[in-house]
Amino acid sequence: MDIVRERLEREYNLELIATTPTVICRVTLLDGSVHYYDNPSRYPNESKIAFIEEPVMKAMIVCPDEFIGNMMHLINDRRGVMKNMEYIGEKTVLMKCEFPLIEIVIDFYDRLKSLTKGYASFDYEFLEYRKSDLVKLDVIVNKEPVDSLSFILHKSKAREKGKLLAHKLRKLIPRQQFVVPIQAAIGGDIVAREDIPALRKNVIAKCYGGDITRKRKLLEKQKEGKKRMKMVGNVNIPQEAFLVVLSEDN
Repeated sequence: MDIVRERLEREYNLELIATTPTVICRVTLLDGSVHYYDNPSRYPNESKIAFIEEPVMKAMIVCPDEFIGNMMHLINDRRGVMKNMEYIGEKTVLMKCEFPLIEIVIDFYDRLKSLTKGYASFDYEFLEYRKSDLVKLDVIVNKEPVDSLSFILHKSKAREKGKLLAHKLRKLIPRQQFVVPIQAAIGGDIVAREDIPALRKNVIAKCYGGDITRKRKLLEKQKEGKKRMKMVGNVNIPQEAFLVVLSEDN
């Protein structure tokens, strides 16, 4: 992905934003209508949703038997269900599982290869849509929601993911002349918050001694200026911030 993005930027002089991959979920509203959504920004308000169904995949994993424990841990961590396991050789096993597609489109293949030293192979196909407790996690930077950082995930992982994401973004987004709050929200509930501290110019650097009131006036003037700046200030979000959600180990 990084290679393709870099080539597009170099050869075609494009400015690209890489966001988290999404899956098409089937949403049934309270009025009985059924809709398919592939973009978190298009999801209706939670109060209008009766239930959400996510695509489930039928998967096969082939790996050496010495990595069975690692594979079981990975399957459980990604909400997978083991259906069958059989030996297809002296030391090779075939695992038949079911996974939500949303759990395998991000970072799954890398984890699979890493945990098996590159020996495992993985194949999957669509099975069915299945009802699931999914929620939309919104990221709010300086009181403005950033649609490109929003994504859909299972409710059991939402709070932890929100805290990790806010913590990571705090390190990636450059500091401004004012405090920048970063919030992760599920519906109307804020589940995590990190603040990027403001840059502060030393306005009293040239005040050598003298009356303390002069220093206080300069600091108060700086404080008032930052208040005005915050009301109209925009925050530039670097490309690295959008790539954070592509990694599970935030």
